[in-house]
Amino acid sequence: MYIPVLSSYAASSGEVLDSLLRKRSPVPEPKGGGGHGSGGHASSGHSSESGSESSSGSHGSSGSSGSSGSSSASFGSRGSTIPVTGSASSKSSATLYGSGDSKVSTIPQGQPFAGRSVGGGTRDGVYGSSSYGSGYPSSYSGTVVVGRGFPYYYYPVVWPSPGYGPTYLHSGTTQYGKPENSSRPGGPEMQAAFTSRSSSSTTFHVLADNSTVVALIATINSNCTSLLNANSSKIPVAFTGTAKDPLAEQAVQYYRASSVVLTLDGYNNTAALGEDANAKPVPLPTGIDTALLNCLNSTIGQSVPLFDAAFSISAPGIVSLMAVPYAIWCLMDLF
Repeated sequence: MYIPVLSSYAASSGEVLDSLLRKRSPVPEPKGGGGHGSGGHASSGHSSESGSESSSGSHGSSGSSGSSGSSSASFGSRGSTIPVTGSASSKSSATLYGSGDSKVSTIPQGQPFAGRSVGGGTRDGVYGSSSYGSGYPSSYSGTVVVGRGFPYYYYPVVWPSPGYGPTYLHSGTTQYGKPENSSRPGGPEMQAAFTSRSSSSTTFHVLADNSTVVALIATINSNCTSLLNANSSKIPVAFTGTAKDPLAEQAVQYYRASSVVLTLDGYNNTAALGEDANAKPVPLPTGIDTALLNCLNSTIGQSVPLFDAAFSISAPGIVSLMAVPYAIWCLMDLF
């Protein structure tokens, strides 16, 4: 498994983040790393692809927390599960630290995005780069999210247009709905903030579907607790794309076919706003908490929920709302 190491040296030298890969085998247990920084707004450009499909399901309701699964393992630990609503599979939960599903299938007619490929994404391939549209297996062609398959079954995050930036960056809403789209696998887009204990001016955000954010709050608070300020998130907060929310140009790293993103408040990667897909990202700010950054990066990569192999494609499933209060109870039990 390749884990990008985001260092202060890279930030000061301008070394391309995409090249900072360290092969670690076997995969180590999650442990503290580092990273902080401030940033602004920007996003790398890609040409957009048009697609005729649009996701089914209502747009609107945003949840307050995800739901944890009925696993024998304690929630947030290796092998525990999280319920996933709206999935294009017959399985209604994903596994934290799971290995993923290497089998590629085709979404059948009569379902959202019929004809697109689904599956094929494994744990080894969850890391993308700072560019939107990264984190896909090499078998998935293209550089943008519109019109592509779903190697991890989840939709890519969408960035509502702030009135600037390339079309490709904000075209996801045309197919995957607005951030509050409740038919998104895992629920509407949510966010969680993680502030450094040693540098209160350094705050990272994790943005993904509801259930994924719930799971990552648990694993991050478990693995990075000594590095986190007490005001870091314990439950998800809705992401609506307002001025106070994370911005695409603040993205430090995408994961799981761009369905999860780690952002840094104050970071301004202007390269992300151009049309050159290969543009070098702006270096991260100096003086950031690299220990927290590396801990967040490795924890997300190793624990982000994945669907396991050996299940068939079916109509989107619905998970009981009873799972929501159960998830809150599980999270509260951690603190």
